[in-house]
Amino acid sequence: QPLVLNYVKGTLALAHNGNLVNAPELRRELEYSGAIFQTTIDSETIAYYIARERVQTKNVQEAVSRTMDDIEGAYSLVIMTHTKLIAARDPNGFRPLCIGELPDGNGYAFASESCALDAVGATLLRDVEPGEIVIADTKTGELRSIKDHCGRPDTQMCVFEFIYFSRPDSIIEGSSVHEARKQAGRFLAQEH
Repeated sequence: QPLVLNYVKGTLALAHNGNLVNAPELRRELEYSGAIFQTTIDSETIAYYIARERVQTKNVQEAVSRTMDDIEGAYSLVIMTHTKLIAARDPNGFRPLCIGELPDGNGYAFASESCALDAVGATLLRDVEPGEIVIADTKTGELRSIKDHCGRPDTQMCVFEFIYFSRPDSIIEGSSVHEARKQAGRFLAQEH
């Protein structure tokens, strides 16, 4: 990753963290409509859906929103076109995704972990909310969001983000991964 596609509306790059539970069905549907896949990754299915929706919508963020109506599972997405950088997080919030501001206000960055923002000198602004689509527009320099998929009562991050996947120097949902791991150890010690 990123997966880069050239299609009728231009070029689309997509990076994806997670797994779709309905990827086999979506892929089969696309294949029966003539899609030719180059990989076996869920990311390619997502990219095809976005490209298909983009042909029928006025902008790429609307295509992402419509794609989110169809894909199910755990995902954090970063999508780039020639003029926009877009981040989207699954409505359940299974996978983390955060927003950072580049040094001297020179733009924005999205990452699964805040330590990646640290590596490029960006300042952590906040986490992308479960179901939120965040758009960084290079023409306006603004950051805006679409919250049509937000507000599910059953949001829940995968516990393995704090236990195993994430680096200890990351901040996820406002909590230090290192401190969360120490606290989990305290709870285990008290319980056993």
